[in-house]
Amino acid sequence: MTSQATSSRGLGRSSLVMAAGTAVSRLGGLVRNMVMVAIIGSTGLVADAFDVANKMPNVLFAILAGGMLNAILVPQIVRAFQARNAQERLDKLLTLSGVGILALTAVLTGASSIIVWLYTSDRWTAEQLALGTIFAFWCIPQLFFYGLYTLLGQVLNAREQFGPYMWAPVANNIISIIGFGLFWVIYGGAPEGGINDLDSWDTPRTVLLAGTATLGIASQALVLLVPLMRSGFVWHFRLGYRGIGLRSAGSVVGWTFAAVVLEQLGVLYLTRVASGAGAENAVTGELASAAAGNAAYTQALMIYLLPHSLVTVSIATALFTGLSKAAANGETDKVRSDLSLGLRTVGVFTIFATAAFTVLAAPLTATIVPTAGAEGTAAIAPVLVALSLGLVPLGAMVLMKWVYFAYEDGRGVFWITVPATVALVLGLIAAQVWLAPEHWVTAAGASFALANWVTCVLRTRGLRKMLDGRMDGRRVLLLHSSAVMSGLVAAGAGWGLYQWLGGFEALDFESGVGGTFLSGLWISAVCGLAMLVVYVALLKLFRVRELDTLLVPLRRRLGR
Repeated sequence: MTSQATSSRGLGRSSLVMAAGTAVSRLGGLVRNMVMVAIIGSTGLVADAFDVANKMPNVLFAILAGGMLNAILVPQIVRAFQARNAQERLDKLLTLSGVGILALTAVLTGASSIIVWLYTSDRWTAEQLALGTIFAFWCIPQLFFYGLYTLLGQVLNAREQFGPYMWAPVANNIISIIGFGLFWVIYGGAPEGGINDLDSWDTPRTVLLAGTATLGIASQALVLLVPLMRSGFVWHFRLGYRGIGLRSAGSVVGWTFAAVVLEQLGVLYLTRVASGAGAENAVTGELASAAAGNAAYTQALMIYLLPHSLVTVSIATALFTGLSKAAANGETDKVRSDLSLGLRTVGVFTIFATAAFTVLAAPLTATIVPTAGAEGTAAIAPVLVALSLGLVPLGAMVLMKWVYFAYEDGRGVFWITVPATVALVLGLIAAQVWLAPEHWVTAAGASFALANWVTCVLRTRGLRKMLDGRMDGRRVLLLHSSAVMSGLVAAGAGWGLYQWLGGFEALDFESGVGGTFLSGLWISAVCGLAMLVVYVALLKLFRVRELDTLLVPLRRRLGR
C-alpha cells in the first residue's frame, strides 16, 4: 500500500466527516438566511444597512485576528502538543489570544460609527448611517466569539477531532432561525424590493434582529467547550508569552497582518462601491428593477461559497495538520504530495460547481433564497455568475496559502496580495467609470474573480521555488484540463436543457415562496443531474481517478 493511497483514504475519511457537518450546518444556514431575507429583503436600505453591520465582525476578525491566528496558532498548537510542557504552552497561547481579541472587541464596538462610515458610500443618508451604526453596535461583539470559536476549534483539529468544529455552526443556525422567525411573527415580512422607509423601523426591531445574530455566533463558540471537556482537555487561564514559540513567528505575524489588512482594504472599497450602487438605485422608497446593492452581493457570495465550504475547507483542514508536521520535519516530498492531492481533488469539484453556477444561477438562487422574489433573484443571479468565474482559483489559492503558513512564510503571502488587491480595485474603478450603477455589483463579482486568478498564479510560482522547483504541476494541470473539457460539455448540455424548460420564465414567482422554491428546485435538480451525469461520464472516459478520493468512503457508509 503506497503512502499516496493511504493519504487519499485518510483524506477521504476526514473530509467526509467534516463535509457532513458542514453540509448540515450549511443547510441550516440556508434556512436561516431564507428567514432573514424574508424579514428584511435582499435589496433595499434596511437590508444594506444590516448587511454592512453584520459583515463587520467577519471583516474585523480577518484583519485583526484571523490572519494572525491562521499564521501562528495552528503551527504553534501542533508544536505545543509535541512539546514536554504541552499544557502550559497551550494555556498561554489560548489565554493570550483570547484576552487580545476581547480587548479589541471592546475598542471596536465603541468605534462603531467610525467603522460604518468607512465602509459605506457617501450616497447614504444620515438616517441610513445612523441605522447601520446601531446595527453595528449590536453585531461587532460577534468578533470575540468568532475568535473563541477559532481558538477552541483549532485545538480540536490539532487533536484530530475534526467533527465538532464543522458541526458547531448548527447551534448558530438554530438560535438564529428561532430569533428571526419570532421577528417574522411579530413584525411580518419585507415587501418586494426590501424596506426603504426608515421611519417605520424602531428600536425593538433593531435589538431583536441584530441581537439574534450575535447570540447565534456566541452559541456556536461556546458549544465547542463540550467536546473539549469530554476529551479531557482543560483550558487554564494562564498569562505569559515566554516559551510558546512566538519569537520565531514574529516576522510571520507582521507580514501576515499586513497582507490581511491590504486584502481587506480591497474588500472595504468593494463594499463602498456596492453600498453606493444600492443607495443610487433606491428610488422613492422602491428599488429600481433588477438593481443590486451590497446585500444582494452578500447573498450571491453566500451561494458562491457553498461548494468551497463543503469541499475545499474540509480538505484543507484535514490536510493542514499533516502539512504543518511535514514542513516542520523538513519532509518536502510529503508536503508536495499532499498539496498535489488536495489541488487535484478540489479541482474536480470546483470546476463542476463553476459550470453549474454559470448555467443555473437563477434557479439556484430561487431555490436557496426563495424569499428574494423575482426582482431579488434577477439582481443576485448575474453577480453569482460573475463570482463563479473565480471559484476554481479560490479553492487552489486557499490550499496554497496554508502551505505558506506551514513554512511560516508571511512575506510571500503579503507580496502576492499586492497585485491581487490592485486588480480588484482597478476592476471596481473601471466599473464606476464605464458602467451604470445597476451593473456595479456584477462588476464587483467579476473583479473579485480576477483577483483570485492573479493570486493563484503568483502563489503557484512562489510554491514552485519553495518546494525545490517542483509542484507536481504536470499531474495537476492534466487533471484540470480534463475536468475543464468535461465541465464545458456539461455546461452546454445543462444550458440547452434549461432553455428548453423555459429558462427564467419557468420560475414560479407568482405563487409565493413555496412556488418559487419548488420551481427553482426541480429545474436545478433536473438540469444539475443531467450536467453531473455528463461530467462524471467524461471524467471516467478521461480516467480521472481523483473523484474516488471522497466517493470511496461515502460509498462504504452508504453500503452499510
